[in-house]
Amino acid sequence: MAIWFTTPSMESLSTLSQQTMIDHLGIEFTAIGDDSITARMPVDQRTIQPMGLLHGGASVALAETLGSVAATLCINTKEKFCVGLEINANHVRPARSGYVYGTVTPLHIGNSTHIWQIRIVDDQERLVCVSRLTVAVLDQKGGKA
Repeated sequence: MAIWFTTPSMESLSTLSQQTMIDHLGIEFTAIGDDSITARMPVDQRTIQPMGLLHGGASVALAETLGSVAATLCINTKEKFCVGLEINANHVRPARSGYVYGTVTPLHIGNSTHIWQIRIVDDQERLVCVSRLTVAVLDQKGGKA
C-alpha cells in the first residue's frame, strides 16, 4: 500500500527540481515505489572535494533532498508543510566516479514529525553513506509557508 498523499510522478519530481540545488548538483529521480524514492547523483566536478572524492556535503544534500521530497509527498500541502529538524550521515566508503544512488524509506510517519532513512550506494551497490533525516510537519498559515 502506497504511503503517498497524492500519486507522485517522475515528471512532477523533475519539474520540482528545476532551477534548484537539486538541478545544480545533477540529482535525477529514477524510481518511485509504494514507500520509497530513488535518485542518482553524479560524482563529478560539482560533487567532489579537492582530493577527488565525493564530498560528504553532497551526500547529505542528496539525502536531505530525498527525505524532504518523500515527507512532502506524504502530506496535504494545502494544509501542511515540512521542514528539516536534524540530519546525520555516516560516510562508509569513498566514491570517485560514476554515480551514487540514494533510496529513502520511512522509519516513522507521524502527524507532527517524520523520520526517514536514506541509503546511498555506488555503481557497484556498495554502501557509501547512510543517513537519517527528521522532519517537522507544520501547519500552513493563511495558505502560505
